[in-house]
Amino acid sequence: MAETRVLIVEDEESLSTLLDYNLTKEGFLTVLASDGEEGLLKIEEERPDVVVLDWMLPKVSGVEVCRRVRQNVETQNIPVIMLTARGDETDRIRGLDMGADDYMVKPVSMAELAARIRAVLRRIRPALVAETVTVGDIEMDRAAHRVRRGGEEIHLGPTEFRLLDHFVQNPGRVFSREQLLNAVWGSDVFVEARTVDVHIGRLRKALGKHGHDDPIRTVRSAGYALETS
Repeated sequence: MAETRVLIVEDEESLSTLLDYNLTKEGFLTVLASDGEEGLLKIEEERPDVVVLDWMLPKVSGVEVCRRVRQNVETQNIPVIMLTARGDETDRIRGLDMGADDYMVKPVSMAELAARIRAVLRRIRPALVAETVTVGDIEMDRAAHRVRRGGEEIHLGPTEFRLLDHFVQNPGRVFSREQLLNAVWGSDVFVEARTVDVHIGRLRKALGKHGHDDPIRTVRSAGYALETS
């Protein structure tokens, strides 16, 4: 679960801090936003694996954020768990009708929230919670930190492993250098974009060591993608 990115959109600072602390302790990578407008921006920039979204938010409401996420073809498959002080069944139904995948009434049990995040990911994006994932002839075992291609062992450095893991979670999708920097190195670490090219080169060399074709496609002026065939 260590590579699963959770966006927390919550305007109450104490609760946001509590959610951040507990979900980080559970092994998730957390990103924070304090209002609906910032939440939409972070969804566009960070492309989280799941969104934990408060119902009542400044600027843009949680329900409206959820509606826009579902309307956008690039974000419509991101799981959304809504948090609210509203326990009324009609409000719950409205949230689910707007596209929320799950709904929790405050005060929230942190252990239950973590369990629901894992459950929704198992339903919607099982590759994120599986220890062993296969894309084409590439097999990754996250628990053992091992990679095989066509049955042959592939030795990767930690950064190359995280790069490949990110590609495997999103096969066929093109990522810019900046998106890869944020996903693999983190948005709070200063690394030059050129560094991505160096590590992509190392990953390509390792994956092609036994005579295999290069599975990473370079998209001019756009970035890189992992081919699925």
